[in-house]
Amino acid sequence: MIPAAFEYHRPQDMAGVLAVLEEYGDDARVMAGGHSLIPMMKLRMAEVPHLIDLQDVGGMSDIELGADGVRIGAMVTQAEIIDHAGLADAAPILREAALQIADPQVRYMGTVGGNVANGDPGNDMPGLMQCLDAVFTLVGPDGERDILAREFYEAAYMTAREDDEVLTAVTIPTPAGGYAYEKQKRKIGDYATAAAAVQIVKDGGTCVSAAIAMTNLSDTPVYSEDAGAALVGTPVDAAALDAAVAAMLGDIDPTEDNRGPVAFKNHVAGVILRRAIERAWSRA
Repeated sequence: MIPAAFEYHRPQDMAGVLAVLEEYGDDARVMAGGHSLIPMMKLRMAEVPHLIDLQDVGGMSDIELGADGVRIGAMVTQAEIIDHAGLADAAPILREAALQIADPQVRYMGTVGGNVANGDPGNDMPGLMQCLDAVFTLVGPDGERDILAREFYEAAYMTAREDDEVLTAVTIPTPAGGYAYEKQKRKIGDYATAAAAVQIVKDGGTCVSAAIAMTNLSDTPVYSEDAGAALVGTPVDAAALDAAVAAMLGDIDPTEDNRGPVAFKNHVAGVILRRAIERAWSRA
């Protein structure tokens, strides 16, 4: 549980961060809260000769509420999401999900940027951001670029972020309708066996739009477009729920591990999604 030797860098601005990344290339990694990277370093699953701490870099700790959306700096912690009243009103699913991440000690240090940037399929925020159609802002030596959360994840711990880029912010269109983040885990603080993020818009008694994403059921978060489409145009009755679950099960690809065999994970995924849809529909 002792990491390999590394050199610690604490730049004061983004220019300093990019300079270290440019100098050391693949040997350098940035750290936000550290709850994903440091455990991997301790277990020697990741060797990082040059560690870049973002704590002193300004401009990434703000939550901005606009008329059409929300912009969250990458260094905003889960605890700050939970405590921000305006954000809870604008996008309540963010608070609901953040409250289910690990425990208070982790949430006081764990950041939004760290949760979404490293491509860990067990993290809660990546699937949630796909459900919300979020956009990630990346900064590198060639300037700034945006990429959709639904296009960001390529494989476990592999994303569209280049090695010399830093994720600086997440922008979310203001969600509409009902919402739910449902999660099943073995114990407090654990990763999900399965989790579901759902946003549903209702017109009268009919679903007019739905977004669904699943967590820890593949080597990336799974945005299940077909599952959402199965609800559209329906009163979200038993048949629609069955169709949405069936579509989701066709999109996920769980593997057996200490959280259970594949059949168990498929079963849990179906139960969790059904609960999330029913709760989101009741709030719509």
